[in-house]
Amino acid sequence: MKKILTLSAAAFATTIALAGCSADTSGGGMSGMNHGSSGMSSSFAPAPGDHNAADTMFSQGMIPHHTQAVVMSDMMLTKQGIDPKVAALATRIKAEQGPEITTMTGWLKSWNESAQMSAGHGMSGMMGADDMGKLQTAQGTDAAKLFLTQMIAHHQGAIMMSKTEEAGGQNTDAVALSKSIVVSQQAEIQEMKDLLGTL
Repeated sequence: MKKILTLSAAAFATTIALAGCSADTSGGGMSGMNHGSSGMSSSFAPAPGDHNAADTMFSQGMIPHHTQAVVMSDMMLTKQGIDPKVAALATRIKAEQGPEITTMTGWLKSWNESAQMSAGHGMSGMMGADDMGKLQTAQGTDAAKLFLTQMIAHHQGAIMMSKTEEAGGQNTDAVALSKSIVVSQQAEIQEMKDLLGTL
């Protein structure tokens, strides 16, 4: 069952607090790194004004969505006894999504749009506080299974958001990112399902 969490200032603040201190949890070390299949650069700057409401909503929603995925990945990378393939996946998710957060934040700034989504809009696939707490306390194989299960739902939500952008977005770079998210995260969902079968 997909979970939908309405984004509020409190929810966004909670996600950012879990991330450590800011939405860019890459630690500044991701610039220049291959971001995976997205091919998007964190220094990319689209033409100001070349966007519509769908592009804005996509970026505003995907930033905290990606941020939570990075936080979840960070949690896994601090645990002991995690299957190396699961740890490698967490590392890859962080490497892909951290720079995309920076890219989308730059887009919103160049468009003179707020970085926060308007109240009342929901994001599919987000984990609630209880879910994050369970992942934080879980250890070993139990943690790996929980991470994979949660991240499958999380990716499914991101794919839904990306398909909405693909259908209604105007900015060619935002639409291109949405398409690459669909492709890469569908592949990762299959990878995670396969991994679950081995644990």
